[in-house]
Amino acid sequence: MGVGRLDDEDYPAVAMGQAAELLDVQPAFLRSLDAAGVLKPQRSGGGHRRYSRRQLVLAARLRALFDEGLTLDAAARIVELQDGLDTARERIAELEQQLARMDHRQDGGDVVDRAPPAE
Repeated sequence: MGVGRLDDEDYPAVAMGQAAELLDVQPAFLRSLDAAGVLKPQRSGGGHRRYSRRQLVLAARLRALFDEGLTLDAAARIVELQDGLDTARERIAELEQQLARMDHRQDGGDVVDRAPPAE
């Protein structure tokens, strides 16, 4: 395995047994995530499931919600919504930075109040 793959969060390096041990779950839990289409591990040449670090993080998040009593469908939806919210927040921060840079250039460094007009 090349050194670059060690840094790749998406490289499928972890076998099912190792993944189950790392997550402190039964292999059946990981198979259920695969069967539900929530987590799709890569397959080795021999057909064995291989998980990436990113997939292990997702499985841990799902397990935590599952342990709180949520169904697998509900846990998957919550994780999807959380990820969407994180993405939206990152995009908002990027746009705010772009806007601040534009305001700074337009006004020669003066701060511009972007508050909406009072009605």
